[in-house]
Amino acid sequence: MGRVISLISGKGGVGKTTITANLGIALAKRGMNVCLIDADIAMANLSLLLNMQNSPITLHDVLLGEAGIDDAIYDGPAGIKFIPSGLSLENYRRVDPERLQSIIDTIKGRFDFVLLDCAAGIERTVMAAVSASDEVLLIAMPTSPSIADVLKAKITAQRLGSKPIGVILNFYRQEKGEIKKEDVMKLLELPVISAVPFDDEMRKSFMQDNLAPVMISKPNTPAAIAVQVSAAKLAGLPVQVEQQSQGFLSGFFGRLFSIFRPKQQAAKPNPVQGVQQ
Repeated sequence: MGRVISLISGKGGVGKTTITANLGIALAKRGMNVCLIDADIAMANLSLLLNMQNSPITLHDVLLGEAGIDDAIYDGPAGIKFIPSGLSLENYRRVDPERLQSIIDTIKGRFDFVLLDCAAGIERTVMAAVSASDEVLLIAMPTSPSIADVLKAKITAQRLGSKPIGVILNFYRQEKGEIKKEDVMKLLELPVISAVPFDDEMRKSFMQDNLAPVMISKPNTPAAIAVQVSAAKLAGLPVQVEQQSQGFLSGFFGRLFSIFRPKQQAAKPNPVQGVQQ
C-alpha cells in the first residue's frame, strides 16, 4: 500500500507547489512509483509547473462524477503520474471535495507515493485532502510568521488523524534573523528533512517559455540537491545526488552534500516507512 502524503503550509507563498513537483520527480528518479495530485481545487497551478495545463480531463471531472479516475491520470516527466485539477471556477463551485477520500483509496495501492499539493490555509479543500492522507509534510520558510502558520497546520492535521512526518524549510538563506533549523525542530517537535536554499535557478524554472522543474532541467543546482536529499530520506534510500558534470561536488555543492554524508555512513537504509528524527 502506498504512502499518501499531503504537502501543506499554512499560508501561501512558501514554494509548496514547486517543492511538490520536484520532490515527486526526485522520488521517481530513485525508482519509486509516484503519483502527484493537484489538490488545490480552487487555484490549481501544479499543472503549469509541469507544463501539462492542457490536460482535458481533470480531478474536477472526477469529483463531479463525470469521469473515472483513470481518465484523469496522465504521464508526467521522469515517469511520474499526474492528476491535474481544472482551471474552471464554475466547476470548482460544483465539486464536492469530500469525495477525494474515495478517489485516493482506489489508486493508492498502485503507487509507492501519492503526493497531494494542497491549497494554502486550512479551508475545506485542504481539510478534505489532509483527511484523505496518511501523513502530512509541512513546507515553511525560516521566518516567524511562516513557522507560526505551519504550526497551526500541523495541529489541524493531527486533529484530522493525519500524521505530520517532518518539515522542509524552503528559501533558506542562513541570514541573520532566520529561525535556525534546530529551533524549528524544537518549536514544531518534528525533524527538518532538509533546508532548500534560495536558488535563482528554481525561480527561473517557472518563468521561462518552456517550463521545466529544476529536477529535470538542472538537477545539480543547490535547491535540487536539497530536494534530492528530501526524497532519499522519505524513501529510506541512501543519499545519492544526481550529477550532470564532473567535479560538481566541489565548492558549494561539496559543502552542502557533506552536511548529510556522515549521517548516511552511520545509518542503514530503511524501507519506505516514515522519517526518523
